[in-house]
Amino acid sequence: MAATAVRYLRSVGAPTTATGVPSPRPAPRPAPRPALRAVRDDERAPLDPAEFRSVLGHFASGVTIITAPGDDGPAGFACQSFASLSLDPPLVTFMVARTSTTWPRISRAGVFCVNILGAGQGELCRGFAVSGADKFAGVAYTAAPATGSPRLADVPAWVDCTIQAVHTGGDHLIVVGRVEALAADPSAAATGPLLFHRGTFGRLDPSR
Repeated sequence: MAATAVRYLRSVGAPTTATGVPSPRPAPRPAPRPALRAVRDDERAPLDPAEFRSVLGHFASGVTIITAPGDDGPAGFACQSFASLSLDPPLVTFMVARTSTTWPRISRAGVFCVNILGAGQGELCRGFAVSGADKFAGVAYTAAPATGSPRLADVPAWVDCTIQAVHTGGDHLIVVGRVEALAADPSAAATGPLLFHRGTFGRLDPSR
């Protein structure tokens, strides 16, 4: 019976060992990875950067200040590209320019706090939108409970996070944070959120 089986396997081309036992088939080779290359100038979409900013500016967004602790002092920057991402697990995300001088300090900390700004905190936002200045001068804050990141005083809400992942997105980085603690202050939220629309600050009447 064994000899008959071996003759059959040989007749159909199945490999066998010297003992007549069928050899294991070799593992399939993975498909070659596609070559990665930069986008050539003639492949770029014919978009004017100024028009891109103008059109996308019609989308109103909230405004936040992302903060983190550091050995050389706290770090922070104004950010409008913040959003909730997942409920289970609890994740949030924000985008930051690759050229940001503040992001490397937040990255080293491995944690951050999202301070969601209220309607009367436009000047606070402007202070954190500049580069090279002492952004925390005269700014009251306490340590967020989970990470120790600066939790700014009188903000309507805050979200305390650890960095879970960082992805590339063109000239920006997409930062994903896992929420460790969060809370809202109803009294600070009574005036409504600070909004950004077409290059200017606005507000939403919470009574409507």
